[in-house]
Amino acid sequence: MLEHFFQCPYCLADITMLIYPSISSQQYIEDCEVCCNPIDIRVDIEEGEISSFEAKSIEQ
Repeated sequence: MLEHFFQCPYCLADITMLIYPSISSQQYIEDCEVCCNPIDIRVDIEEGEISSFEAKSIEQ
């Protein structure tokens, strides 16, 4: 598991999450643990390390 830190795109709270390095391309929705808004998470893994990470708000 890889630990990754980022800021919520809504409330700007510092958030940490665990990412599975065995899945090379991941996209999912996860609620902020502080403000509960949905965050669109996109992660790419190369050679067991995070090569790109994006956390953005969901357009409504």
